[in-house]
Amino acid sequence: MRPYLSAIALTTAVIAATPAFAQDSPNSAAIPAGKTMLNIIAEGKVSEVPDLATIRAGVVTQAQTAQAALAQNSQRMNAVLAALKKAGIADRDIQTSSVSLNPQYQYTKDEPPTINGYQASNTVSIRFRDIDKSGGILDALVKQGANQIQGPNLSIADEDSALDAARRDAVQKARARAALYAAAAGLKVDRILSISEQGSSSPNPPMPMVRMAAMAKDSSTQIAPGEQDVTVTLNVTFLLQ
Repeated sequence: MRPYLSAIALTTAVIAATPAFAQDSPNSAAIPAGKTMLNIIAEGKVSEVPDLATIRAGVVTQAQTAQAALAQNSQRMNAVLAALKKAGIADRDIQTSSVSLNPQYQYTKDEPPTINGYQASNTVSIRFRDIDKSGGILDALVKQGANQIQGPNLSIADEDSALDAARRDAVQKARARAALYAAAAGLKVDRILSISEQGSSSPNPPMPMVRMAAMAKDSSTQIAPGEQDVTVTLNVTFLLQ
């Protein structure tokens, strides 16, 4: 019986070719006579330009009374929502994230705090399916009264397709590495015995670059999406002969 070979298709590889390893391997009993098993761990990766941006935009207002703070906030938020719809943002891509009303206290030494006003806040989460237009929309939001903006957080809309591409890349790498080891050992790849997915991930996307250029009349906020890596790790077992 030929030995069980183990290799890692990343940056290093280890081949164990001793009879003792073959006897201890849990898969050794299933190895056909005159054949060898080779195990490879391969990482597939694809890099894609993010095509979906999520931004949180909010309106914060202050007034002497709670009613006045809410009224001012509602008026400005209605203008913000109108600007979003005018820019072509669909209703399904606009979602209220939070609404709050909090008293504002004045503190005086040796005296209990007193309420001297109220602060109202309303925040919406907005998805931009055309990142190229998000900078101009951000500027429009600010003009309409949005005074809190967080983001954008960039992602890939069809992440499943990106993961499938990474899986295909991992299989190709595993097959190429198996052929390399087989040739080095004077063998040939017979077939794949098993494939198992060990994990997948979309690592932290690059922080988008946002540039505010308010000095020029025709300038606007610019967002550079960069690229985002999607990876899949596979464990592939080959039968060699």
